[in-house]
Amino acid sequence: MAHKFKVGQLVHFVPGKDSRVGGGQAYQIVKCLPRGDGQFQYRIKSKAETFERMARESELEFRR
Repeated sequence: MAHKFKVGQLVHFVPGKDSRVGGGQAYQIVKCLPRGDGQFQYRIKSKAETFERMARESELEFRR
């Protein structure tokens, strides 16, 4: 199985309901990471933030 998203791709970050993080913003995939908790993980970065986040594949959607 392969990563669904590629480095450089723009995605929407949609965190789980229990998260305090606001979602729906556009983020860029910075790095593809190994599986954690049974699914692939990614480092993502928003232009509006000065730091990177880690997100599970289930928290990301293709940007339209």
